[in-house]
Amino acid sequence: MGSLGDGVKKVLLAGIGTVAVTAEKSKEVLDKMAERGEAAVEQGKVLNQELRHNIKKTVKENVNVSVRTSSPEELDELLDKMTPEQIEQLKERIYEREATVSEEETKEVEEVVEQTGETAETVETETAEEAAKEVEAIESGNEGMNE
Repeated sequence: MGSLGDGVKKVLLAGIGTVAVTAEKSKEVLDKMAERGEAAVEQGKVLNQELRHNIKKTVKENVNVSVRTSSPEELDELLDKMTPEQIEQLKERIYEREATVSEEETKEVEEVVEQTGETAETVETETAEEAAKEVEAIESGNEGMNE
């Protein structure tokens, strides 16, 4: 009987050992799965950020939004939808555009003056003299018509 008791004891201890080994192995497998899951989540975050960046870049490159107004009412509607910051940006762009146009006009006048060799005073004097002659011609023409 002693050998039977030893056999039962060994089977019982083997069962307990199996449970212990299974618990350890399942903990190791669970830890590995958790690590892989965390890595997958991190990779997913990085991939998501890359996709967002690529989408924004593609939209900026390929989407052209232009607003064309055909009436003052449509322009008013657009302005009503704009935020104060957007309105300020629009004002700044308008001022910049006006300054650019003004500079271009000044350069054109300077180029014409350089090409003709006349000074601004000469041009103004000639223009004033021509205007006076035109006024005299009109007045004399009107006098002839009144007679």
